[in-house]
Amino acid sequence: MKSSQFSGYDDKQSHKTLMQLVTKASKTVLTVSVSACVALSLAACTKENSDTAEQAPVTTDEAIVQNEETAVAASQAVKAGEKIRIAAAANLSDVLPKIVEGYKTDNNLPDQEIELTFASSGKLYAQMQASAPYDIFLSANQEFPAKWANERPADAPKHKPFTYTQGQLTFYSVKHPVAKLNEASLAELLAKASDSKITIANPDLAPYGASAKAYLQSQNIYEPLNQQKRLIQAENIGQTFQYANTGSVDYGFVAQSQVTAIKATPEQFYILNQDAYPAILQDGVVISDAAAATDFTHYLLSPAGQKYFADAGYLAVK
Repeated sequence: MKSSQFSGYDDKQSHKTLMQLVTKASKTVLTVSVSACVALSLAACTKENSDTAEQAPVTTDEAIVQNEETAVAASQAVKAGEKIRIAAAANLSDVLPKIVEGYKTDNNLPDQEIELTFASSGKLYAQMQASAPYDIFLSANQEFPAKWANERPADAPKHKPFTYTQGQLTFYSVKHPVAKLNEASLAELLAKASDSKITIANPDLAPYGASAKAYLQSQNIYEPLNQQKRLIQAENIGQTFQYANTGSVDYGFVAQSQVTAIKATPEQFYILNQDAYPAILQDGVVISDAAAATDFTHYLLSPAGQKYFADAGYLAVK
């Protein structure tokens, strides 16, 4: 009886032991299976990442590096520390410094030294004839760069003039509202307001002054204004704007770029119709053989350079 009792106990123990072995084996198999799956998943994942990496687009940082490398390559001809001097028409005093900074940034040339001199185009041309050391001349007309190119000695550097922008002539006042004028009413206003003073740039030296004079002549009021001593002649377009903007005179014929630069209110200016005066096509010419001078003019004519002119109130070159 006792033996039978122990026999049943033994059977139970044997069964329990067998189940424990089976359970342990199952866990081992499960562990191996899970490990294998994890290993296969990792392998698959690694392969997927590898395939994805081969097809991945260039990241933003990589693109910046590539752009910098491209920019450096584009300006390799520019010698480090090579200073250039630009003689520029006075109407460019607001926009040209921005273009210079854009050129340095876009071409990765932070140390490039560019010296700017602003004056009337005629005065700058006279300085060039007197051997002023300029590398680029940016005029407010086409006449002076063409004369410079045609009059070069045979052994001097020769570069062709290029048109880089077109200016707009604007009638401006801080003392009287002028936004509602038109071509006819503007002429009538100048003829009847006998106590008013009007300023224009020197027409012999400044193309904006020459265009203003041409407009007044077309309206038959240039000579009467001169006889009445109501025309105040400024040295250049920069001084013209100064006279008008400070209220020293009633009205001024200025460059639209100057009005845009100070964000004048709409009632302060009237943009003359382009057909009312000779087109102000602005030409430039490279004077020296400095690589940086040629490189800068390429930027001036590029879409990036032309956007600065458009934003500043100039017309696109056709």
